[in-house]
Amino acid sequence: MPVVPRAWELVLRHIERELLDGKLLPGDHLPPERALATELGVGRSSVREAVRVLEGFGLIRTQTGSGPSAGAIIIATPQGGMSALMRLQVAAQGFPVADIVKTRLLLETQIVAGLADAAGPLDAAELLLAAMDDDALTPAEFLALDAQFHVALAEASGNQVVTAMMAGLREAVESYALAGLPAVADWGATLRRLRTEHHGIVAAITASDAAAASTLIHAHITGYYTETHPQETPPW
Repeated sequence: MPVVPRAWELVLRHIERELLDGKLLPGDHLPPERALATELGVGRSSVREAVRVLEGFGLIRTQTGSGPSAGAIIIATPQGGMSALMRLQVAAQGFPVADIVKTRLLLETQIVAGLADAAGPLDAAELLLAAMDDDALTPAEFLALDAQFHVALAEASGNQVVTAMMAGLREAVESYALAGLPAVADWGATLRRLRTEHHGIVAAITASDAAAASTLIHAHITGYYTETHPQETPPW
């Protein structure tokens, strides 16, 4: 006899299909728990279980409370198995933040230079730019989308190994970015700077200016680290 999927698995498949079809995009909120349960004909506990699984995969971030920032927000799209293994390895080893930053600088300066030379499409990165321009985002939601923006640039390169490495590092990047928030004196000013830097990086890639793209992303990564880790010796 065929195996009948459990109710939470039906919810999981539905949400994954919406993500893969582009009906749900980074920056979007999942429908309310009650609405999903009614639409799919399952209990609310099944919806909660599916959301927990998706959060464990790093695809969504949940926030309690009420208002526009509450609920589950999409922060990534489904990745392959290699990136999942990489993410587990990073989590298990607890690599130093300085090593993660140095790795980002090595990878990302080359990624954007290659994108500028290739002049390929940046659809996913541009969607994330638009999502990050939403003033209703909390700092945590913005930083989650920020981390995924850098993964999207790697995805645009078409290099599966580089993409898996960046996807595997995404949660570690988001983690140290969040940990540094208390050191930010004026989040509004930092937010405006980060948005400007993101748009500048994409503009340099689009203009096929590899040198400018590399310089801008290096300054972007090191600038936030310096601001949020003022007591530490820069690793570059």
